[in-house]
Amino acid sequence: MRSILIPLAIISGFSLLIISSISRHLFWLQTAWIGIGIVFILISFFLDWRSILNYRWFIWGFYAASVVVLIFTYLTAPVIRNTRSWFVLGPLQFQPVELVKIALILVYASYFSKRHLAIARMKYILISFILFLIPACLTLLQPDLGSATVLFGIWIGFLLISGLPKKRILAGFLLLAVLGTLGWFFFLKGYQKARIIGVFNPERDTLGTNYSASQSKIAIGSAGLLGKGYGQGTQTQLGFLTEPATDFVFAALVEEWGVLAGLLLIGTFLFLLFKILNVGFARENFEKFLCSGATIVFGLQFLINVGTALAIVPVIGLPFPFLSYGGSSLLTNFFLLSIITSIAHRP
Repeated sequence: MRSILIPLAIISGFSLLIISSISRHLFWLQTAWIGIGIVFILISFFLDWRSILNYRWFIWGFYAASVVVLIFTYLTAPVIRNTRSWFVLGPLQFQPVELVKIALILVYASYFSKRHLAIARMKYILISFILFLIPACLTLLQPDLGSATVLFGIWIGFLLISGLPKKRILAGFLLLAVLGTLGWFFFLKGYQKARIIGVFNPERDTLGTNYSASQSKIAIGSAGLLGKGYGQGTQTQLGFLTEPATDFVFAALVEEWGVLAGLLLIGTFLFLLFKILNVGFARENFEKFLCSGATIVFGLQFLINVGTALAIVPVIGLPFPFLSYGGSSLLTNFFLLSIITSIAHRP
């Protein structure tokens, strides 16, 4: 238990440290979100989530409800940052796709734990694909390419850890190539294509498409070993670094606290993922798949967020788990981790 909570506390501390230097208002909001997340963790000491997750109707009902909320949000939500991704209730905003990520992990953990020995059968692969495809299409309509990418990663990740034969894996990569080609010509917006092209041509349009990536590289490259100091990051504090509390929070942290702090953060996060996997290894199939699914979703968002900061991944707007500012992602991440701590707390 402590092996999970200690790295979580370190990452949350880094989050509050860098966000406090960016915005006092966001700092207090982030403190509140983390406080609620801590409550989730405390509840896990008294609530055995396995007694609830053993009911299939709860898992499938959660999945269905999250998809319905996703549809409702798309039909009624206002346009925020060029997407219809946010459910707005007064001053509060919530991104339903964050719930979908948890729902998909729970559904897949239940589905694959009972079928992993027969997963090579095309019927089971097709059903798992449909479970991903429904929320993914709704997410792409918003449009939210980043979240759709995570949903796709969850599906692929579960297929791989379920022991899919090599022939099926090869067929899957061929299918991915076909879907990628179709997506490029029929689904991706012009600005999304420009961001992808910009990764391979970083010196092109540094005041336009590649502006954010360029400023991020400047922030990290000028940091040195120990950084410029609290509140002294020029790219961060002078507004050159876009979205320093969310998409480029890693670059903001490194600029002010140095490459050493960045490496410490990365090592701490990887240690957290390792411990989450360890919780599942000694458990039943459902719990193994659940912990593996959490590792997939946390790890994928981490890789994309840090890759974005280093300008080796297109900017698709994914948070660094437990570090980036944001109520939706932070609360759902804490909720998922509370389920895992509940499992770890009990034999």
